[in-house]
Amino acid sequence: MINRYSSRRESLTDSLLKKKLIDAQSYDRIAGYFRSSIFEVAGEELENISGQIRVICNSDLSVEDVATAKMAQSAIRKEWCEYKPEELPNPGRRFEKLYNLLSSGKMEVKVLPNERFGLIHGKAGVITLSDGSRTSFLGSVNESEMAWKLNYELMWEDSSPEGVNWVQDEFNALWTDKTAIPLADFVIEDIKRIANRTVIDDVISWREEDNATSSVAVELPVFREQLGLWEHQKYFVDLAFREHKQSYGARFILADQVGLGKTIQLAMSAQLMALYGDKPVLIIVPKTLIWQWQGELDTLLDLPCAVWNGKEWVDENGLKYPNRGNQDISKCPRRIGILSQGLIVSQSPIIEHLLNKEYECIIVDEAHRARRQNFGNGKEYHSPEMNNLYKFLMQISTRTKSILLATATPIQLYPVELWDLMNILSQKNDSVLGSKSALWRKPERVPQGLDLIMGKVTKEFFDLENWDWIRNPFPPKYEDATFASVRSSNNMNDDDFVLSKGYVELLPKERQRIGNMLTKKFFANFNPYIRHVIRRERKYLEDTIDPNTNEPFLKKIEVILHGEDDDEALTLTGYLKQAYEYAEEFCNEIGKRSKSSGFLKTLLLKRIGSSIEAGKNTGYKMLNEWNTGLSDLTDEEDEVRIDSDIKNLTEVESLLLNNYVKALESNEARDPKYDKTVELLKDEKWLDKGVIIFSQYFDTARWVAEGLSKEFNDEPIGLYAGGSKSGVYLSGSFKKKEKEEIKHAVKTRDIKVLVGTDSASEGLNLQTLGNLINIDLPWNPTRLEQRKGRIQRIGQLNDTVHIYNMRYKDSVEDRVHHLLSSRLESIYSVFGQLPDVLEDVWIEIAVGDKAKALEIIDSVPKVHPFENRYNMGVEHIDWETCSRVLDKKEKRKYFEQSWK
Repeated sequence: MINRYSSRRESLTDSLLKKKLIDAQSYDRIAGYFRSSIFEVAGEELENISGQIRVICNSDLSVEDVATAKMAQSAIRKEWCEYKPEELPNPGRRFEKLYNLLSSGKMEVKVLPNERFGLIHGKAGVITLSDGSRTSFLGSVNESEMAWKLNYELMWEDSSPEGVNWVQDEFNALWTDKTAIPLADFVIEDIKRIANRTVIDDVISWREEDNATSSVAVELPVFREQLGLWEHQKYFVDLAFREHKQSYGARFILADQVGLGKTIQLAMSAQLMALYGDKPVLIIVPKTLIWQWQGELDTLLDLPCAVWNGKEWVDENGLKYPNRGNQDISKCPRRIGILSQGLIVSQSPIIEHLLNKEYECIIVDEAHRARRQNFGNGKEYHSPEMNNLYKFLMQISTRTKSILLATATPIQLYPVELWDLMNILSQKNDSVLGSKSALWRKPERVPQGLDLIMGKVTKEFFDLENWDWIRNPFPPKYEDATFASVRSSNNMNDDDFVLSKGYVELLPKERQRIGNMLTKKFFANFNPYIRHVIRRERKYLEDTIDPNTNEPFLKKIEVILHGEDDDEALTLTGYLKQAYEYAEEFCNEIGKRSKSSGFLKTLLLKRIGSSIEAGKNTGYKMLNEWNTGLSDLTDEEDEVRIDSDIKNLTEVESLLLNNYVKALESNEARDPKYDKTVELLKDEKWLDKGVIIFSQYFDTARWVAEGLSKEFNDEPIGLYAGGSKSGVYLSGSFKKKEKEEIKHAVKTRDIKVLVGTDSASEGLNLQTLGNLINIDLPWNPTRLEQRKGRIQRIGQLNDTVHIYNMRYKDSVEDRVHHLLSSRLESIYSVFGQLPDVLEDVWIEIAVGDKAKALEIIDSVPKVHPFENRYNMGVEHIDWETCSRVLDKKEKRKYFEQSWK
């Protein structure tokens, strides 16, 4: 029997849905998108169904999103959060009922990618009535109050066996499809959280909250839209904020390996600290990172902030605040200000004004750039000869409650480099290395202190000198019951870190307890470094099981390197080989006269080592524009103009440069790097899982992108570069695009090939791409790690990623690779990434000094001076279930306030 319903004539809810669902036995429903509104109508009737409720829904997920169970869970979570269910009006009772049905298993929901069958416009349902008979209905009605009660809708009911079976068959086909996946557990638990959700109206009230961290974190974009934070990230944020609330503040070195999300940990900590106090926050980073930091704070943390561009403050909307002199640096229009390390290094006049302010927190990224200048032959154990950044941080450390230093390589070559960073933290803070009289702080005692914590020297007997090392700083009570007992018996407050009692004044039982601590390897397990250096290694997180989930703290992403064997170097022949030889001769000639750094001596070799295209363009510029200072040929990260100290070329140099250009002009062969790239994309099918192609230079990146767009006609090729140079190539034609557009297209897989300069190696998350090609090898090893970190990172969808490193045979890169190949793996395992100082190896090889290059390589320690002893543990911290949240508008308004 067929019944026809029109919302113009009657209530579809009363005449069909509610009426049929009363005391029904089961309900199968082909709906639209899954929304909480499924319970807005007929909620009571759904609760009273005696059997199963099954709903199959639309999803914007792709089939690739649901390839594995983990990917599917993550994708559904993101789609649910993007819907912003927490912003719905009055969800309480409705969400509570929905949670009860889902958590009990009475209601099951599956989602089906739209691309599987197309958008589900055909809405239908099968209801098994109380007497066991069945009826079906079809129409345009979605599962929402608007659809059932407000929209104009048509509905047909068919209770005939043929009609019911037809709808049931359709439902079963969708329900059992291999791409249909169950609703994520996160979604079910989030429904419960939102059902109990309450809002904290202002920041002052928030400061009194027991769960202050989670009440800010749980609804941030990074948590809702980017799969949240991993346990090691939450652990640091919680630790840093907990310490900040103490009178002495938080003082930490965050030394996680590349790709473990240091930026978001620091930014999240800064946000909480700024909310907790009323003073400003200053973030100091390399010039290339200032806009990345601003972008990530805004998009991931919904956090407005301002960048000092060298002349004026620029807020998150791009609004500039006119400069009226250097004092304007102290008038930041946002509570959080970001500036370049280069301004500190160059001794900009703004320094004086920065040092006149008090801060809630200071964050320094790439903090290992704050270094002493006296190294080697024991000189490093005298008072440090500080570079400009080191000097500044020592001063400003006294002006802030908390300070967080971030670097993946706290030790480049010498263990004392870590002491230097600890020295910065220790200013105006006895919790780090003790008071000014502490042995840990005395430069001449640094080697002894380092030997103690490295286990080179052991102290098993308790004596006067041991006591001086132990009592200042004296460990906090939470580290061991012995420390708690001694603190209590000496009336020490939590913010006291110096036990003034001398060795002879100790009670016998105190001497016994502390003596027992030496047998517990006090100096290895309770030293100040362990307390203030937080370093988590990828392997540690991948191999350590979270007892709450019985899974590793971090998903393992295997990296397979290609291009590393000697026979995989790409051969230059004919004119190309000839041009490279001319470039070497030219650089040798220039090197004989140039007093400048390795820049001028190696410029041409670096460019032709990247690509023939970059080498050719550089040759033309050097011939025609030598006297302009070559500033437009510097790398993107160079903070200052590099002028030539050689005003004119000699006759020999001019001849070599002319021969170099003519050789390249005579060449008709394709660059072997381009041919290898096409081979990887086509024959090795790297295109299927997507690829990022990196180069140091825009000339190379543009050349590769343009060529590939002609090679792969219908494939959009993204170009991601500094300034306004980004865009998309299609069939050889280029169209400018904003970086955010390109990021979104990569995220949605509309772009599977992205060519980027090193401006893309920071601040760009490429978890949807499974392969990486390094067209050139940057001479700064840190950059190579940053590139890899774009795909070997949290959220990567693939279990294995492939990386191909390209180099020309017999080039500088090839010779350096040969020298380092036997050491790279051991150096990496020791340090977690290659020290920046290895950049000098490339320069020495380029200028022909192999002996000096070997000397630099051999200076890198073969054993990590601290092994894993400061590898902090990780524990589960529950933010997900927090139902009390800080009002978003109030929080944003708070951060839009200027510095006072």
